[in-house]
Parts: sequence; structure tokens; C-alpha cells
Amino acid sequence: MSQVRVLYLAGSGRSGSTLVTTVLGQLPGFFAAGELRYLWRRGILENRPCGCGSPVADCPLWARVRADLTDADPAGIAARLAERLRLRRLPALLRRHRRGLPPVAGHPDDTHLARLYAAIAEHALGGRSDGVIVDSSKLPPYGALLGGLPGIDLYVLHVVRDPRATAYSWRRRRPLDGRPDDQLMSRPPVGKAALLWLVWNTATVRLWGGRRAPGRYLRVRYEDFVADPAGATARIAGFVGASPAELPFPTPNTVRLTPTHSVAGNPSRHRTGLVDVVADTEWLTGLPTRAYAVVTGLTAVALSRFGYPLRRPPATSPAARFGADPVVSPSPATRQEG
Repeated sequence: MSQVRVLYLAGSGRSGSTLVTTVLGQLPGFFAAGELRYLWRRGILENRPCGCGSPVADCPLWARVRADLTDADPAGIAARLAERLRLRRLPALLRRHRRGLPPVAGHPDDTHLARLYAAIAEHALGGRSDGVIVDSSKLPPYGALLGGLPGIDLYVLHVVRDPRATAYSWRRRRPLDGRPDDQLMSRPPVGKAALLWLVWNTATVRLWGGRRAPGRYLRVRYEDFVADPAGATARIAGFVGASPAELPFPTPNTVRLTPTHSVAGNPSRHRTGLVDVVADTEWLTGLPTRAYAVVTGLTAVALSRFGYPLRRPPATSPAARFGADPVVSPSPATRQEG
């Protein structure tokens, strides 16, 4: 079986993975797949919109991919994946990893998962050997599962954001697939959001950081990405062995986005056109003092590791939202956060 190169974005939610994925999807040979672990339920069973705007069942690309998966059981795979990747299984997963065993025990469903990525490589990337599938599923156990599948050549991009910013972002009321959707994304309390940030980012480091996966792990902070999006994009592309001749940035802080075929993720994945890449700093003044203290206290052990201060930094730039309601700037671009 030929190898399928997968760039897996790992970490916690609301860390800018949608922005990074969408930008990478503009590069030649890169396919922005979105959160592929949700394909079976949100894409196939619930028929939610593809990044191109069409329901997944009506998207010609996903129709070709699904034609290679006709013997799969989407409902069963979705339910079993959710069970196999539950948080309570993480300690056992890390123990298996330390002993050199596959972190996630094998299952017959894995044949269908491997076939999914092979089908995407064939139909979205034309089978090109230098193609890259960008999977923003984020959950470390799913990345560990992918790394053990036959035919998967896994690279891990660890996207990190200040936990106070992610906790604030989770407070926003946000439709799952944009304004027309009456189903809202989950809104965990700040304490739970902080603990999830700590667990998933720590697990990502334990699985791939340091010398555990030499040449296969790269960490990028959201704050550094929005400060220099072109430089960060070039660095990520180089990490997987690509050297695009041109990047989609007409100006240092503006990106030109065309539709992708991402199957799940932040509703900002549907945005196209010229987009201002601006840091979202609304949390610096919007996150209440008590909530700031709770998140800081719960994540303090990891803050310095990722380069974040304990004290609240000053608000130095205007807020912008990527993934909430569009904020139209005076220029033709739409301001987006990540």
C-alpha cells in the first residue's frame, strides 16, 4: 500500500486550527479535510455542509470518496470511535505508548479508516506522491490511532493558544455550521475548558514532543501564526517537505481564501475571499477576573512550557473574530481570528 502523507493538527479546541487548516488548504498539493474524525456522523449521517457550501451528500468530491467506502457502517464507526477515544481511556493509551505498543488498540474499523485516507489522496490529490491531507481533528488519541494505521505517513502539527483565550472563546454562542444552523457548538464552563486544554496539550507532548517523534512533530502557537502568517505557513509547509512557489498572502496580514472541502470544524471554514488575519485579543478585557484566575490556576503547570505569562497581558491590539459573526472591515477583507 502506498503511503498517504497526513498533517495532523493536534491540541485543544478554539486554538486556531481552522484558520491554519484553511490557509494550508490554499497551497498546491495540500487538501484541507477539516476534522475527519467527524466525517462519519456529521458528514455522512447528518449530511452537514462541506466547506464548499454543499451538503456532503451533494459534494462531487465527497461522493467519489464515499463510493470507495460503500461497505463501511458510518453509524457504527462513529459510535465506536467515540468510545475508543474517550478521555477516560487516555491513561491506558499513554501506558501502551510508553511500552512501545500501538496507543489505541486495533479494531476492524481501522480498515475503513485507512481506506478513507487513501480515497481522499486519490480523489482530492490525484494520487500525487507529494500530496498532503490536512486533518484538523485535534484529539490526540485519534492522531495516535492514525499513526498506527497502514499506509499513513503521519506528521503532527501541535497548535497551541493561550488557555485564557480558548476559555473565553468557548463562552461565545456559536452555531455549529454558521448562522442558519439552530444547533450550537458546545460551551464548557471555564474550569472544564481549562482542564481539557491542559489534558490534550500535555497528551500531545507526551505522544510526539521532544525526542519521541524526531522530524514528525512541530509546535506552532496561534499567537505566532497570526503575527507572521506567511512565515508560519512557509515553516509548516517545509516541515512536511513542501516548498510552495507562492503563498496566498497578497499583504503580510491578508490571506486570499478559496473554498475548501473541509467536512467539520469551526463555521469560519466557509469564509472565502480576502481575509485579514488579526489576533483575537477580546479575551484580554472580556474574560472576568475570577475566570482568568481559575484558568490560570488550573493550567499554571504548563503555561511556561508554552511561553505564556501568569499575569494578564495588556490589551495591545483590537479584537477580531474568526468563526463568530463576520466583522466587516473598511477594506474589502473580512477580519478573522482563528
